[in-house]
Amino acid sequence: MPFLLINKPAGITSHDVVDRVRRITNERTVGHAGTLDPFATGLLIIGVGRESTKHLSLFLNMGKTYNATILIGKDSTTFDPEGEITDVSIVDGESMAVDSKSIEAAMKSLTGNLEQIPPMHSAIKIGGKKLYELARKGIEIDRPARSVIVSRFDLVEEESTRKEPRTLPFELHAVIDCSSGTYIRALARDLGAVLGTKAYLTALERSAIGPYSLSEATSLSDLHAENWQQLAKNLTP
Repeated sequence: MPFLLINKPAGITSHDVVDRVRRITNERTVGHAGTLDPFATGLLIIGVGRESTKHLSLFLNMGKTYNATILIGKDSTTFDPEGEITDVSIVDGESMAVDSKSIEAAMKSLTGNLEQIPPMHSAIKIGGKKLYELARKGIEIDRPARSVIVSRFDLVEEESTRKEPRTLPFELHAVIDCSSGTYIRALARDLGAVLGTKAYLTALERSAIGPYSLSEATSLSDLHAENWQQLAKNLTP
């Protein structure tokens, strides 16, 4: 069964990648195993042909690894760069500060088995309506929490370059291992809340899906009608 491992660029949807692959392969039946938001980059598993797309669901439940950049001290209506951004780093005329120990403790508190409330700007349906459709109308409704597992949420930086304390707003970089269905945007939101402020995701890269790594992926710009069959992999979900 032919599958393509594609490194999705920022600025396009996962469906745009599927359309591009459909044109390149001249195959009408093409699908992907797990959406990435338009601003996000990284690994997409693409099934080419009816037999491959029938098995895409087997990849959906695999764990994921992400590299995330989170801005602490600012808020976004969508918890990502595409929302309306507000600065919340000043309280009573003074700038807030956070030390690395507090950040790492907050991250640790957000690992394990979690009950995560999905963002309003998501494709989950409640009462037959997609949440993002309601959010675009300015409507917010209660969403049931979802059980997810975050097995790693680590601060990634050289200790020698750390500034203590950090004055808000500031960016941090993290690596996250999590179960399928985890919203990294919601994890960024919750990190800000644990630190007593707001936060949102400024960049996101999916580096692995189960045993499949971004290092094995092909850039979309390098995929052509002449080479896609050589680049296709016979994966066994």
